[in-house]
Amino acid sequence: MTDSSIEALNQKLDRLIEAVTRLAPPPVPETDLGEADCFVWQADPGYLEPVRKVNRVDIGLIRGVDRVRDILVDNTERFAAGYPANNVLLWGARGMGKSSLVKAVHAEINARTKSDLPLKLIEIHREDIDTLPKLMGLLKAARFRFILFCDDLSFDHDDTSYKSLKAALEGGVEGRPANVIFYATSNRRHLLPRDMIDNERSTAINPSEAVEEKVSLSDRFGLWLGFHKCSQDEYLDMIDGYISHHGLVIDPEQLRAEALEWATTRGSRSGRVAWQFTQDLAGRLGKPLKD
Repeated sequence: MTDSSIEALNQKLDRLIEAVTRLAPPPVPETDLGEADCFVWQADPGYLEPVRKVNRVDIGLIRGVDRVRDILVDNTERFAAGYPANNVLLWGARGMGKSSLVKAVHAEINARTKSDLPLKLIEIHREDIDTLPKLMGLLKAARFRFILFCDDLSFDHDDTSYKSLKAALEGGVEGRPANVIFYATSNRRHLLPRDMIDNERSTAINPSEAVEEKVSLSDRFGLWLGFHKCSQDEYLDMIDGYISHHGLVIDPEQLRAEALEWATTRGSRSGRVAWQFTQDLAGRLGKPLKD
């Protein structure tokens, strides 16, 4: 074989190697749990992506939910200290600060303790719930303690991934790792559509057993914290808190009138509506909001 033939063959082999390399999956990034206090679980390829700037509000700005706030703080504080604590389901009216409270409580506990091993918050997306056992296996040997957080958790018809969640929370052979707790928010207390439960009842040989299968998912959460629609006074108190925090200056009577009109046009009163009004007001006043 001539030198030119060998060179041509080498070039073809190089191109083949490049093509095969492009087809191979990228290496899984290594997770440094000390890099941040918050992470997002990327189920494919299976690593924790650090979040350095978390989208959250100060716990003092979350109004109208004082009782459930105190319960969640107490449960989280006990867990961070290494004592027994419960999985938590925060359910109820939309826009009342369920997910905001979870993130705010996490920050509050870390600010209080100032430990060398801060509490970690990991968000897992609803569509990745069936990978929860894999994530727990990754975390159980770590020296940190973790809140696994799933926002807007619910299940649709023909969705069987709730069985993975049941097993991961309490029912598996290994059980939930001692350094992991699960917090979820939902608009539904039982996480499954009512007609789905009713259909199971109507077609089952033993209707009560079918219903128990569906409802038992919520039973895996030791704490159910209900969020209900706020009153007009609570809604205005939320806005007053935002206005004061962000240093917006406006006549109190004008503020009240505009805030009530905003709620009327939206057809509801909630923390989310109060925040949206605050953003609109700051824009009209030409004032930036604090980070």
